[in-house]
Amino acid sequence: MEQDSVRTYRLRGSRITAPQQSALDKYWGIYGMQYSEDFIDIPALFPDSSRIVLEIGFGMGEATALIGRDFPETGFIAVEVHKPGIGKLMARIEELELGNIRIIEGDAHPILKTMIADNSVDAIHLFFPDPWPKKRHNKRRIVNNEFLKLIHPKIKTGGYIHIATDWVPYAEYIQEVFTPSPLFTGGVVARPEWRPVTRFEGQGITKDHQVTDLRYFKA
Repeated sequence: MEQDSVRTYRLRGSRITAPQQSALDKYWGIYGMQYSEDFIDIPALFPDSSRIVLEIGFGMGEATALIGRDFPETGFIAVEVHKPGIGKLMARIEELELGNIRIIEGDAHPILKTMIADNSVDAIHLFFPDPWPKKRHNKRRIVNNEFLKLIHPKIKTGGYIHIATDWVPYAEYIQEVFTPSPLFTGGVVARPEWRPVTRFEGQGITKDHQVTDLRYFKA
C-alpha cells in the first residue's frame, strides 16, 4: 500500500467557530494557497526571506505564529488539514501583522510531492504529530522510511527536520526509523529556546508527559 493511501492524521470534529470562519473568509486570499500539482515559486512568495521552513501539521497555529513573529527574515509554509486551525492561525497572522507565513490546506504527502521542489526548504518542522499509540495503528504514523525518502530531496544541503513529541514510545520509534537511515544524521536534542511551549504541550507537561525534541540533518 502506498504511503499517501494511509491517512497519517486523525479526522477531528469539523466544528469551526464564527471568528475562525470569519478569518478564513477574510484572509484566505491573502495567506492561503490551494493545493496544486505545480511547484510553488518560493522566491516569488517570499522575496525578502533568507530561509524557508516547511511546517507539517500546525494544529491551531499557536507555535507557528510565535515563531513567525520571532523570525521575520524566514518564510514559513504551513500545512494543515483542519479548517478551525487554519482560521485560527490566519487570525493570529493578521493580529501580529505577519507577512512571512503562507498556509496550504491539505495532506502533507501530496503537497510535498507536487508543490515543494527539491532543495527548496532549509528546515521542516513536525511538532507533536499524532503518535497513533495503538499497535494496530502504528502504520499510520507519519514518520517512516517512505516519509524520509519523500522529505530528503526537498531539504537543502545542511538543512534538517526538527520533530517534537510528548509520547515517549513515539520518540523511541522515530529514532528507530532515522538511526539506520543513510539519508539523515542526528538524534535527541534539548528543546530549543525558539520553540514556544504551546498550550497543548503545557497540558501534557502537567500530566507528566515527557517531551522529546529530535533533530536530523540531511546527509
